[in-house]
Amino acid sequence: MSPRVALITGGAKGIGAAIAARLSADGWRVVVADRDPAGAAPAGGRYVVCDVGDEPAVAALARSIAVTERRLDALICNAGFMIRKPIADLSLAEWNSVLTTNLTSTFLLVREAEALLRVAKGTVVTIASTRAAMSEPDTESYAASKGGLVALTHALAISLGPDVRVNCISPGWIAMRDAELTPEEHAFHPAGRVGHTGDIAGMAAFLVGQDSGFITGAEFVVDGGVTRKMVYPE
Repeated sequence: MSPRVALITGGAKGIGAAIAARLSADGWRVVVADRDPAGAAPAGGRYVVCDVGDEPAVAALARSIAVTERRLDALICNAGFMIRKPIADLSLAEWNSVLTTNLTSTFLLVREAEALLRVAKGTVVTIASTRAAMSEPDTESYAASKGGLVALTHALAISLGPDVRVNCISPGWIAMRDAELTPEEHAFHPAGRVGHTGDIAGMAAFLVGQDSGFITGAEFVVDGGVTRKMVYPE
């Protein structure tokens, strides 16, 4: 029996790379798509240089999976970036670039992969952010894109069900390098520590697995409890 196949976007580093490594260790064949030409997929997988905000590139990516892997069981839409800039200085081109990569790419990917996902009775996982519900200054385009992902998730869940389940993970503070963190930063979290990429990878593995078969259209906030914490000025 051929292994299950997962496509992970923005998988060259960070959360995407952690999800790719976790699913590969769980026995999946992983296809990683990223615009970084220096990226790589886990052993036994395949790496594709692709700008997932580009419509023809996404169509070509889906065709390559249909030809090479011949199935798609999970699509994990992780690609994204932030431009932090006062709104007065944010150009329309910059706004559009964030929305295209962070939000529109999921629409393009699901549209192109729908047939394969329906055949496999597969799953889609979007990676949003707690910034869909709370913000720092000068992050309008990023917050809008992540809020859109949360809404797009439940819309897709209704449209694609019951064949395809669609869920969302909203990470909080996820550190890439623990050595840079202070005790105070860890203590700020009710869970007692800042998150790491493995926390998100573990949730993604659950959502694409059989144990989550009755879950769709849901958002899972993985933030160590921060968005539930009352914070007053000292």
